[in-house]
Amino acid sequence: MLKQIPNDSCKKIIVLGCPGSGKSTFSRKLHDKTGLPLFHLDNIWWKPDKTHITREEFDKELEKILESEKWIIDGDYSRTYEVRIAACDTVVFLDFSEETCMSGIVGRIGKDRPDIPWKEKTPDIELVEMVKNYKTREKPALMELFEKYPDRQVLVFTDRHQADNWLNSIF
Repeated sequence: MLKQIPNDSCKKIIVLGCPGSGKSTFSRKLHDKTGLPLFHLDNIWWKPDKTHITREEFDKELEKILESEKWIIDGDYSRTYEVRIAACDTVVFLDFSEETCMSGIVGRIGKDRPDIPWKEKTPDIELVEMVKNYKTREKPALMELFEKYPDRQVLVFTDRHQADNWLNSIF
């Protein structure tokens, strides 16, 4: 069920979706509309040299965010789905087609991005594989968690136009 205007109970929002779906762009726009603090999980996990912190360090950083009163968390990171869904009040799921997500991955090559600490030069093979397998691997786990936590508001958008229309309709 889509609510047109986030109410006072919408203070802890996670934005999920396949790589290339536009989670970070959507999250920035939502942040601009709501003023809620925005956290990009890629900026926590990744270092500028394309190495990453340990899972333990990541989990500690995520825990600190989840303990805060308000936030938007951008990033899929399936290993942390349940802890984030359990802590949030609202889930935004960008359930876009494989073609849309592949276009998103290709479209960001060579661009500076505030959600990741480097500029991509070519499509990442690992991300391409994740896009190809998202509907059969990650999406079923999400659907189960949405059922497990029925008191969470879940907003599902199936294309960019629908997501942008919703963003434009709030405030």
